[in-house]
Amino acid sequence: MIAGVDLDRLAGWMNDAGLAGGRIRSVERLGGGTQNILVRFERGGRRYVLRRPPLHKRDNSDNTMRREARVLAALAWSDDPHPRLIAACGDTEVLGAAFYLMEQVDGANPTVALPRRYVEDRAWRWQLGLAMADGAAAVGAVDHVAAGLADLGRPEGYLERQLSRWQRQLQSYAGLHGYAGSDLPGVDRIATWLERNRPSAWQPGLMHGDYHFGNVLCSPVQPGLAAIVDWELTTVGDPLVDLGWLLATWPDDEADPRAVQVRPWDGFPTPAVLVAGTPSEACAISRPSPGTRCSPVTSSASSSKARTPGPGPGWRIRPSGIACTPRRWRCSPTPASAWRSPEDHRRSRGLPLEFWTTPCRSGSRRGVRCAGRLRPQPRSNFPGRTT
Repeated sequence: MIAGVDLDRLAGWMNDAGLAGGRIRSVERLGGGTQNILVRFERGGRRYVLRRPPLHKRDNSDNTMRREARVLAALAWSDDPHPRLIAACGDTEVLGAAFYLMEQVDGANPTVALPRRYVEDRAWRWQLGLAMADGAAAVGAVDHVAAGLADLGRPEGYLERQLSRWQRQLQSYAGLHGYAGSDLPGVDRIATWLERNRPSAWQPGLMHGDYHFGNVLCSPVQPGLAAIVDWELTTVGDPLVDLGWLLATWPDDEADPRAVQVRPWDGFPTPAVLVAGTPSEACAISRPSPGTRCSPVTSSASSSKARTPGPGPGWRIRPSGIACTPRRWRCSPTPASAWRSPEDHRRSRGLPLEFWTTPCRSGSRRGVRCAGRLRPQPRSNFPGRTT
């Protein structure tokens, strides 16, 4: 028995949701999360990972879990490496909190322990470093409007709000019992520099909100990312903030106390490489306008076969961890009819139109197959806008 996860009630909910029946077996609480509860189990020949808020919830814990499930559902058609959402429950009556089920990802958190091949091979560590930059780019490449996430955040004035927000967060720690105060040097000087150098123009896009080595899983079978996890802070803002936070937590060496620790560290690319790249280290790509079909034009060392566009407008990037030669992108207009809308894509896969699902008894709604007896729910069930 795991506190916060009543297996009998969970099994009943899964039955109502049309998921595979049978006894829940091989139950194991997973580590790595600092707050939320993660539980892995098997049922009906399938492996699941359950995610729910901590036992002592904050006021917004349930809405945060609903928000995260909504984001994962919206990412189902994207190239973003992420855990696949199976089902979600926004009703707190089942387990005392909102929760969702996702597929198990075969990967390891680099801050806990790198898989053997990364430890033994510097080239694998190099490619993992590049894949981290690719992952941030992949999040920002998602067309959040086509994915139904246009109302997820408030892009207007996003950058203008961040500095004062960070300062308020730092000052709020003074109210914590036993907090001795901040000894961080140069806070005011850094704040002044950030305000003076704030970009005057930027392009809104989807951002993870807490992107660093602690929130990814690396693949044990090829160098690169298996999944980006912990999407609870995802919003619509400036995607380059994700890259900035990755660089801020990027170690200078293994002894850097300010950074997220990954060992061994030698062999990872430098921050300068992540930002600028070189012909043999990263592929420079541009973001075409929505509604275009793009094919890579490469040197003779790489295939020039056009990639198949996804079910919505956007841009394509190389797979994480795959070495490539310099490329540019040749884009030509594509008729709107050539794109499958996210709604059409969800219909073809039996996914709910409105992302958030609860058990339904029978039938279907709005022309959507009631896959696993899950029905689309109105947007009024979604949490509101956040920063």
